Amino acid sequence: MIITLKDGSIKSYDAPKSVYEIAQDISEGLARAATAGELNGKVVDLRTEVAEDCSLNILTANDKAGLAALRHTTSHVLAEAVKNLYPDAKLAIGPSIDTGFYYDFECQSFTREDLDEIEKEMKRIIKKGAKLEKFTLPRAEAIKYMQERNEPYKVELIEDLPEDAVISFYSQGDFVDLCAGPHLMSTKSIKAFKLTSSSGAYWRGSEKNKMLTRIYGTAFPKKEELDEYLAYLADIKNRDHNKLGREMELFTTVDVIGQGLPLLMPKGVIVVKELQRWIEDLEDNEWGYIRTKTPLMAKSDLYKISGHWDHYKEGMFVLGDEEKDKEVFALRPMTCPFQYYVYKAGQHSYKELPLRYGETSTLFRNEDSGEMHGLTRVRQFTISEGHLIVRPDQMVDEFKGCLALAKHCLETLGLADEVTYHLSKWDPNNREKYIGEPEVWDQTEASIRKVLTELGVPFTEDVGEAAFYGPKVDINARNVYGKEDTMITVQWDALLAEQFDMYYIDENGNKVRPYIIHRTSIGCYERTLAWLIEKYAGLFPTWLCPEQVRVLPISEKYNAYAEQVNDKLRKNGIRSSVDERSEKIGYKIRESRLAKVPYMLVVGAKEEEEGKVSVRSRYLGDEGMKELDSFIDAICREIRTKEIRKIEVDAAK
Repeated sequence: MIITLKDGSIKSYDAPKSVYEIAQDISEGLARAATAGELNGKVVDLRTEVAEDCSLNILTANDKAGLAALRHTTSHVLAEAVKNLYPDAKLAIGPSIDTGFYYDFECQSFTREDLDEIEKEMKRIIKKGAKLEKFTLPRAEAIKYMQERNEPYKVELIEDLPEDAVISFYSQGDFVDLCAGPHLMSTKSIKAFKLTSSSGAYWRGSEKNKMLTRIYGTAFPKKEELDEYLAYLADIKNRDHNKLGREMELFTTVDVIGQGLPLLMPKGVIVVKELQRWIEDLEDNEWGYIRTKTPLMAKSDLYKISGHWDHYKEGMFVLGDEEKDKEVFALRPMTCPFQYYVYKAGQHSYKELPLRYGETSTLFRNEDSGEMHGLTRVRQFTISEGHLIVRPDQMVDEFKGCLALAKHCLETLGLADEVTYHLSKWDPNNREKYIGEPEVWDQTEASIRKVLTELGVPFTEDVGEAAFYGPKVDINARNVYGKEDTMITVQWDALLAEQFDMYYIDENGNKVRPYIIHRTSIGCYERTLAWLIEKYAGLFPTWLCPEQVRVLPISEKYNAYAEQVNDKLRKNGIRSSVDERSEKIGYKIRESRLAKVPYMLVVGAKEEEEGKVSVRSRYLGDEGMKELDSFIDAICREIRTKEIRKIEVDAAK
């Protein structure tokens, strides 16, 4: 047989050989580094027998799939260690993932101290260097085998496989696990790993199932790579908005108030207020929006007309019982039907369109308790919502305009390079989820696809992610842990005008159905705040900082001058304060840095005598003495233009 290797070279053999044996034949060094093979483009185990002509690539931990094999084997070592230390633990699943691996157990929860003990046991197992051996059993024998080992979750997994399936297992010494592979040849090849955390996880991801204990870990071929990754984890932990936002006193949560109902603290309110004022002024003054204010709830009748009652009722907070109460209300999960009735309050000519309605809307959605997280997944939130009522011939240009507004907002916030664009389509195999005919969906999806292509926007297409009444563009971003959330949405709606009997009078005096664009310009303010906290590690651009300047008198003798400086700053619209505590100036500077204040103005005898201030900033460090008016002009210009200055000094020092 002829084996074509990745570099184009040829190996010829008279008899079948395993991938590992071929690696050995190439070089002992390659065999030691090998973690898996790629046979005719398919990832295979090192034990896989090659018996005919093929192309073969020997994978190492430097390859994505090869690294996954290393991590998968480490997850098996984790499982063995847990079974050694907690014999009653039941094994669930333990795959490799992009950041490492995890394993789910029916077991007690684990503390950091427990994870450290499990790590020690894993190192003992690795030191023994047991070989991993693969064997297979018919389905019925595999079920019996796992029943005898008292592993009910493995039994359930096997029972879900076809009757004629041949089930594979891997053993390492006395430990055996159900697994399709691929795996390393020996545990001794694991050089650098770390258990990073433990949490709860529902069996098979369903809250209807038992809550299991999940241990996360990671592994790398070299200790240096592991150390670099752990340093990265420490950084993102410090950026986690759920941790940092509380430390900065931007928001908090309280059990007796409820999950997904965060309290914005005064500092957090300042940031959101700045964002909200900016968006409202931007939309109204530059993009032609007109503002509405509509109720937070409505009778069920409204949602039945829109279709939300049939398609979204489980995600709503319903007030009342249809069988008992004369009227049933629900808190609104969206604003669109309310704004439709603003439109319907009068008759409109084709000359009036487009009409762009904007509203800062508080919405309510009954999210699952397991989905709640900080400010990114909540049950009450405020959104920069808008609905454009347009003629069909205006739809494309207005849709492009909504995308342009969203891009402008992202660029202003310094977030434009961190998003991905998605065409969210309907799922024709799940017709009950949607209204409208297939022809309408095909046409509207094609129109959005053409818009994105013309704009040169890279995008992916996601089946089943459309709203029940139309396709949309979702602009998504990932949090520090890699989880993707939708930040901004622009939806194409050719259906709901019919539901609500909306029309305009065309040039011939005929009634014509308009099209509707549902959109946000910045999305949910709470989620955007979380995004900004993580993006800037709390070091917001100056215009968004809750406190923009702190005046630091060197001693109590200069408090009066510090107050004069502060008064002038505040009269110019700058958020400032004075630190009048009887502390050393070095301490005050450190405290200001910890509070993430962008500018500190140090004042003492010389500054008071000359009517100046000594400027220290997170951007340039010690900027020296400046005229107060000059400083005020500069910072006001920075705030007005929403400048994002580059930080050129270590803000922690």
